[in-house]
Amino acid sequence: MGVVLPVLFSVFAAFSNALATVLQRRAALTVPQTDSFRPGLILDLLHRPLWLAGILAVIAAGVGQAAALATGPLALVQPLFVLELPLALLIATLLTRERLPARLWAAVAGVVVGLGVALAAASPTGNRTHVAVDRWVPVLVACSVAVVALATVGLRRPAGRARAGCLGAATAICYALTAALMKTSMHILGDGGVGAFLTAWQTYAFCLAGIAALLLLEHAMQGGPLVASQPALTLGDATVSLSLGVLLYEEHVRAGWWLLPQLAGVALIVLGVFALARSGVGTS
Repeated sequence: MGVVLPVLFSVFAAFSNALATVLQRRAALTVPQTDSFRPGLILDLLHRPLWLAGILAVIAAGVGQAAALATGPLALVQPLFVLELPLALLIATLLTRERLPARLWAAVAGVVVGLGVALAAASPTGNRTHVAVDRWVPVLVACSVAVVALATVGLRRPAGRARAGCLGAATAICYALTAALMKTSMHILGDGGVGAFLTAWQTYAFCLAGIAALLLLEHAMQGGPLVASQPALTLGDATVSLSLGVLLYEEHVRAGWWLLPQLAGVALIVLGVFALARSGVGTS
């Protein structure tokens, strides 16, 4: 059962996130557009039932993600969230009753096959349960600086690809950091109980990172086309999460000739993600 449980939990979380993305994007397009960072955007969205349904799906995704991170390596769990994009597209087409062209079915297959090949070749291992504070500090600083820089650049741009891409990348870093912090918090909950969980700084840090990700996501959705924001979000989350798994949790992936199928899988994923994001099916 080594990787089965984290994979199942991750796929459930990816599906829930995909559903949330579809519902939240449809809701975000019904509120006034904004050219700057506006926390009040969330207040507007609270009056949209679709957005509230999306939040419930986010909560379900969070539960699935927490269970996956508690039972498997970060470098395995988070890359599986690449499935969110093809799942979101399929859900959107069901809601809008659109037919998915053959080329997009091929793109979906490319993402799924590419992900399977890349993860099978990488074979991430390791499930470290404790990360020292001195390892966290440089990571938190680097991620915070990157998020602020990307968000600042993005919000200074007019609506379009540059704005959406920068905000999508900033959201991806927040998602990856949330997952990394959540992993430690879940182990603290399992080892020390609720009291230890509620007094751990990682618990509040992952909540703050998650809130930041939510705010940035809503602005990224309004900031420009999906072809700019979604690849940055999807591929960025997987890449940063893999890096954090190796740097923080000392997880291992296979090297040597195994890099060849890994690169081939990543190439399929990238091509599929861009093809799906460019399609625009079910995104309005």
